[in-house]
Amino acid sequence: MTTAAWPPKRTRTPHPRPDLEALTGLRSGKPHYYPEYRTSAMRLHRVIHALERISAALVRTMEGSEALVRAVVEAAADHLSAEWVLFVLADGALPDAAPRHLVRGPDGAEWPDLATVPERVRTHVAHVRAGTADGEHSPETGRRHLHVPVRLEGQVVGGFVAWTPEEREIDDTDHSVLRILAGQTAAALQNCALHDHSARLYAQATRHAEDLRTRNDELVATQAELGAARQREVLDVERHRIARELHDSVTQYALSAGMHIELVRSEITDLELRDRLDTAKDLTRRAVEQLRSAIYALNESDGCAAEDLPSMLRRLSGVHMPDELRVEVKIGGNPVPLPSQCEQSLFRIAGEALFNTAVHADASRAVVRLAYQERLIRLTVSDDGCGSPEGVRRSLRAAAATPSGEHRGLVNMQARARELGGSLTFRRARLGGLQVQVDVPVPGERSTTP
Repeated sequence: MTTAAWPPKRTRTPHPRPDLEALTGLRSGKPHYYPEYRTSAMRLHRVIHALERISAALVRTMEGSEALVRAVVEAAADHLSAEWVLFVLADGALPDAAPRHLVRGPDGAEWPDLATVPERVRTHVAHVRAGTADGEHSPETGRRHLHVPVRLEGQVVGGFVAWTPEEREIDDTDHSVLRILAGQTAAALQNCALHDHSARLYAQATRHAEDLRTRNDELVATQAELGAARQREVLDVERHRIARELHDSVTQYALSAGMHIELVRSEITDLELRDRLDTAKDLTRRAVEQLRSAIYALNESDGCAAEDLPSMLRRLSGVHMPDELRVEVKIGGNPVPLPSQCEQSLFRIAGEALFNTAVHADASRAVVRLAYQERLIRLTVSDDGCGSPEGVRRSLRAAAATPSGEHRGLVNMQARARELGGSLTFRRARLGGLQVQVDVPVPGERSTTP
């Protein structure tokens, strides 16, 4: 009797191996699956690389159509390892896109002159331009020649044409990649055109806005000039009216008074009375001189554009000043052009100061100084008379507090200085009398005077 061995001998059951066909899509039972797998993997890698190049090319949209066309032609040439690659736009299609054609040769350089390229290249360029290109080729020709139309909204607007070397055959994957590239290129070129159009519209709108701003500034300046001219016209009319009234009334009365004094003096033998009448006659004469000076100043027009401020001051110093008052004008620094209103205001202040010197100060000498400094202009009128700075300040405060008509000249001088952004001060002059000083900032500078 035969007994079985104990324990029974186990037989090893092999574990099932993974189904390679399920993993790779290839039948693992065939001995040629590995070469087929490698071919598929290489094709997949080439497609992924091509799509990456296409994506990198299409983002050049913002750089303009020229950069975009060069990038997509480079992407097509790189994917196909092509000897010749053409990108051509049909006549009338995408009119804003440029260049209209681009030819890349075997050396990787562009061939802008079609006369130097092979006949087959020129022929394809002409057919695509005319819209008569035929993408159908014989199987033998299609192995190394590819023609993919570029379509936009169902219309053929151009095409890609390529020739590969002997060792590089074109397969279905290449057709798919080039069709993707052609479709995306058409959309990207349209986006380029829209972007360029928007940029031109924006630049045009910016120029228009700048032009409107400039015109508005000119209009505001013109309105200001017209307003100032109207104001000067009103002031001129009023000054001329006042001057006429002074000439026809006050001056005539003063002259009549002088004539009556002279008549009475000629009939009086009393020496004391004759001396007093001589004094009255002299005062009347001086009053007439000052009235004439005031009338002349009032009749002066603000439109003396041919004269600058130094010339106006020199002319003022010799007009209807009393014979016993000698006036000097001194100019310091480098004169700068000033607005007409500023010059007229300083001219009026100097005229009022000289008038006060002649009438009230009993002075024999007056000096007008105009100093052009870096940030301000200083005008001073000094005399050797009997004027007191404290007394003038009191008169100015009293005239400002109770505008009764007295000392209006002082108030006007202060108002003009403030309108110019400056200040008016009174101090003792080196000549011994009163000094009137006006400091105004140079236009465009902020005043630094206290």
